Parts: sequence; structure tokens; C-alpha cells
Amino acid sequence: MSKAAVFKLLWILMTTFYIEQFGCRATQADAAAIERQLRDRGFVAATGSACADVVIVNTCTVTAAADAQARDAIRKLHARNPAARVIATGCYAQRAPEELASLPGVSWVVGNSHKPEIPWLMDSIAKVPVNESTNGFVPASALGEEQFSLLHGPAKILTGNIFEQREFLAAPVIGGEGNHTRPVVKIQDGCNSRCAYCVIPFVRGRSRSLQLIEVIDEITRLSASGYREIVLSGINLGTYGRDLSPRVELIDLLQRILDETTAERLRISSIEPMDVTEELIALFASTDRMAQHFTCRCSPDPIACWPRCTAGIAPSTMPAESS
Repeated sequence: MSKAAVFKLLWILMTTFYIEQFGCRATQADAAAIERQLRDRGFVAATGSACADVVIVNTCTVTAAADAQARDAIRKLHARNPAARVIATGCYAQRAPEELASLPGVSWVVGNSHKPEIPWLMDSIAKVPVNESTNGFVPASALGEEQFSLLHGPAKILTGNIFEQREFLAAPVIGGEGNHTRPVVKIQDGCNSRCAYCVIPFVRGRSRSLQLIEVIDEITRLSASGYREIVLSGINLGTYGRDLSPRVELIDLLQRILDETTAERLRISSIEPMDVTEELIALFASTDRMAQHFTCRCSPDPIACWPRCTAGIAPSTMPAESS
């Protein structure tokens, strides 16, 4: 191994990161995937943002309050650790990158369109000590052979047309990332609906599903590792598989998991009431391996959702998860 390669490896091992997490279970699964990728590349997870070299803030933007929470968190972590580089990513970063780029301490804003490139961005940051960079930017000469997808090279803001995103951000989720004891497996991302009140399609893109065989393999591996309960999540979970060829439905996936894996218990994250069919309710009621619980994204009046969330399974009175 050359001296340059040894230096690169040692510098990566010296670089610590911490992921500050906001938002829904699908966003948490994104963070778990990023954490696993960074660990696999040799980066070390810090115990908190106050002692990390790089802090990745994974944001939510479903409400103005969520935006404000993210901005407040960035200001506070910069005050605690002014030497840390802050990478702001997630839905807020996709919707309004300039707002996040203006905050003190933020070196990079990476939209959901470019979130899969964060590991390469971390590589570039790790190659150059802080005192060799200028104004929070990494010199282009430090990028080495791996390039970003943007033709003009690295920039403070990395965003693009989210509707052109076809890559599904997924990585082996061992469980325990972000101190979660139940592994969350994201099987669907994006939404094809255009509800007038909802920004999610414009920050998450079109509906995309993880291939059925990949879901089965992941559930099998997690079960073999000793995890007894696994959560399946998505932005619009009830539309899982409709973009695949051949097309499948969520109920088909659940039945395959029950038939082909030893998973002791499955739980699904929030689902739209119109996707809760009689067949799906019957499947849940037929086995204790499915958590007897739906979290429906309902109208403000829970009575309106009652017919879809009954039939022997307790309806959720919890607020729907926001994405």
C-alpha cells in the first residue's frame, strides 16, 4: 500500500460523524442507510454532535414547525461545536436549500436528489484537513478519482430535479443505527399523488419500490441476526410495488414475507385509509406475526377513518407520521 493510500485510510479513521435525525420512519431509514455506508467506508460514529468532525442533519419539511426545528438544531450544534462541518440533507434541503446554506456552520446542503452521494462527499471531506480548506469548501484538487454527478464539480449546494431520481436509497440495515432496537426497512419512497396541501412529492419524487426479492433477502438476514420484530416503512407505503414490473401489491409482499421468512413479527408504518382493503385486514387478523395495529393517515376527525381501520384490528388514535 502506498504512503498516500495509508494516509487516506488513517485520515478517514480519524474522521468522526454524527447524524441528527428529524422526521418520519422513512427518513430514519435513510439515516440508517447513510450510517451503515459511512461505517463500511471506515468512518467512526461519534457519541454526539458536540464531539463529531462532521454532523449530518437529516431534515423534515412537512410543516413550518419542522423547518424551524431543523434551523434551531443547526444553530445550537454549531454553537456547541463550531469546528464541525455540517451537512444539511433531507426534505427541507431539497425544498429550500438556500435557507439552510445561509445558516452558520453549514458547509454543504445535499437535497434528496443527491442524498446517495453523501458517502462520496464524506470521502472528499476526509481527504483534506480542515485548515487546508477555504470558507467551508473542499478544493476540487482534493476530490481524487471519484467525481460527483454534477458536471461543475463540488458545490455548497447539491440538489437536482427530484422527479428524475430513480435510485432507491437502501443499504443493509443491521439494526441499532441511531440507537433504534427495531430495524426499520424502507421498502418504498416517493409519492405520485398531487394533494394540494402536501409538499412531499416535490421533495421525495415519484413513487419507487425496493424489489420484492431484495425485501425478502433483507428480512431473512435480519431475522437470522436475531431481530424479532421488523418495521416496514415508506412515504406512501400502500402503493408499494405498483411501479415494479411485474406489478405487485403490498399484500403480496407481506404474504411472501410470512411464507418465506422466519420473521417473528412484522409491523408496518402509517398507511393511507384507502389502501386498507378487506383482504389486508383479513391477513393481519389471520396471524399473530403481524402487529395487530394500523397507523392510518386520517382526516382530523378520526370517526371518518373508523370503517377502514376496524374489522377486529384496533384503529390508531395516534397522529399520522409526517414525511
